[in-house]
Amino acid sequence: MNKRYTTAAGLATLIMMAACNKYKSLDFKPDKPESVALQEEIDAYPALKTYINRSAHPGFKWGMAMGLQEYVGKGVKYRLANRNFDEIALGYEMKHGAVVQADGSLDLGNVEELLSAASQAGMTVYGHTLVWHANQNAAYLKGLIAPMVVTSPAYANELNTAGLQDHTFTGWNLSRPGAGISIAEGEGMGAGNRAVKLTASAGSSAAADLQLISPYITVDNTHKYEVVVYIKSDVPGEGRIAFDGLNNNTPETDWTTSGTPAATFTTGISWKEIRFPVTDFAGGSFRLHFDLGYKPGVTYYIDINNLYVYDTQGTPAIKNLVTDGNFESGSGWGGWGNSSTRGITADGMGLGNNGKAFYVTNPSKTANYWDVQTSYPFAEVLTNGETYNLSFWVKGSAEGVIRPELQSANYSSNGFGQVPVTTEWKLVDISTTATAADRSRLIFSYGEFAGTVYIDDVVLKSNSATGGGTTIVEKTAAEKTMIITEALNKWMSGMLGVSKTQVKAWDVVNEPMDDGNPFELKTGVGKPDMAADEFYWQDYLDGKEYGVTAFKMARQYGNADDIHFINDYNLEYNLDKCRGLIAYVNYIESKGAKVDGIGTQMHISITSDKEKIAEMFRLLAATGKLVKISELDIGVGVKTTEATAEHYQAQADMYKYVIDKYFELIPAQQRYGITLWSPMDSPASSSWRAGEPIGIWTEAYVRKLAYAAVAQALEANTK
Repeated sequence: MNKRYTTAAGLATLIMMAACNKYKSLDFKPDKPESVALQEEIDAYPALKTYINRSAHPGFKWGMAMGLQEYVGKGVKYRLANRNFDEIALGYEMKHGAVVQADGSLDLGNVEELLSAASQAGMTVYGHTLVWHANQNAAYLKGLIAPMVVTSPAYANELNTAGLQDHTFTGWNLSRPGAGISIAEGEGMGAGNRAVKLTASAGSSAAADLQLISPYITVDNTHKYEVVVYIKSDVPGEGRIAFDGLNNNTPETDWTTSGTPAATFTTGISWKEIRFPVTDFAGGSFRLHFDLGYKPGVTYYIDINNLYVYDTQGTPAIKNLVTDGNFESGSGWGGWGNSSTRGITADGMGLGNNGKAFYVTNPSKTANYWDVQTSYPFAEVLTNGETYNLSFWVKGSAEGVIRPELQSANYSSNGFGQVPVTTEWKLVDISTTATAADRSRLIFSYGEFAGTVYIDDVVLKSNSATGGGTTIVEKTAAEKTMIITEALNKWMSGMLGVSKTQVKAWDVVNEPMDDGNPFELKTGVGKPDMAADEFYWQDYLDGKEYGVTAFKMARQYGNADDIHFINDYNLEYNLDKCRGLIAYVNYIESKGAKVDGIGTQMHISITSDKEKIAEMFRLLAATGKLVKISELDIGVGVKTTEATAEHYQAQADMYKYVIDKYFELIPAQQRYGITLWSPMDSPASSSWRAGEPIGIWTEAYVRKLAYAAVAQALEANTK
């Protein structure tokens, strides 16, 4: 008999017999692992926001922080946010550093995309943050207040200024002096330089009511001349330059090369460059009328050293061996080595955020400084024995060293030495002597520098040449305040303007108080290790007044009923810092601004002092302000790889304690809400609490004990 057949027949018989008998369950059941049962219990909890009784707490916001792309990408985290939370806050993308570009313009496209996505999902967006010292476009802001660099034209000055230099006014006409025209020592641009001081009378109202007329200037009336004037005033003023000797002596002029001609120019407390061409000659000479009588009582200053009229088609007094050294029309530079890149920057990335610069990016330091180089070829070889002066402005993305040299085709050279590079623009002025008649190019070596180096206004000239002098003009404290106030106004109006239809609450001022001196503001003054994105607005906006200005601007450009917070960290750790912040709120309001609420970040751990947490809530409640837990996350003291069940239980207990105490100690009318800053555990690669299990979900979106604790706390406290 076939064995396979017998086995099949037997199996069929067994099946038929089983079908005729009633099923009996086994007498034992396997135990489910405790961890599995616990996880199933946690996973059975509904979404967190469903635990909030909206009838009893209609205004309470339950929020989480996340990245812009995490939300607009509509992936897992997007769905988690929409399912569990009322409100999102962006960690970075609504901050100054993310939005303000190198030229000061605001790129708000990403913000608009986020707001649209949130609106479609019914999600509110919390504005984080308007004024902070970190995550700023500090390079742009520092560029605004960097020294003004003025290089006089590389041509002979056709305007005779000797009568101004010696105080005699020889050749100059002062027939309409207003309230006075004189020479002011030390009031010109740069240290110790002179200026012409002109003051309009109390009744001044017409252009010629205050007038200074120059000597006649002999010209070749077939050539184009350029007038260069630097002027400022003690209060806003207005003026023009009229002429004798043109076919039209009062033309509309593009005074500041803006592209728009006008009858007059304006002045203020900062030096302004007035620069324009003149070609409309009626004969062989002309003269200038400085007409400054438009406004009464204004005092004007005209720098003497840089008051110029020159023939643009004349013979240069100085020859820059580096054509287009300002990189506005190209570079002519080549380069190589270590996968480095180089080129011309976008407009607005040059010195002082003006024009363009040349950049080189070296991905890493190399064994030899010459392994990464740029090269500029000369039109002709240099003169043996001649000393050459090299000046340029330089800054880098980090600190380091570069090396310029005059080089021959056979690589022999005369070096200028090492040039230190910092993260702010610095003027370099160095010399070397050519020791051979074959120096044919200017070389910069970058092998000792890792990162990006920017250079601008490169001038290489023989030391025997004259002309083209440079004046460095430091901005005064008053100028810096005015300039930074304007920059803040531009930022606030732009960000609030695009966000106001969707964003109704903001961190207006973030982290103002100093940790070591908790009743004082933070400052960048004297800080040796300032990060590239740090900029302390308070250092330029009259200290404590910066908060007043910020809150007033937020109210001006946002919605009238927006909720405005001040936000800081370690308030539960350092109760004096909490008291200092409250005192600063009182100061801001004493100056006429309105602060609606105080945010406490609460980046804490399972060992944080619970009584201090409670006392912080009592202090904040006593202010009568809205109180927001703005950035809650809780560490366990070890990395995720080392965390135990005991750690996670303690974390769950601390999350519940914080929420319980918030509801117990903050009156209902003062509760804005709670935002989890890191609802997920932090990856090892994160810049925030790297590798720590700080969230209520794991990195893999698995709910933790803390999830259940938070759900229970929300349910118990919002009945």
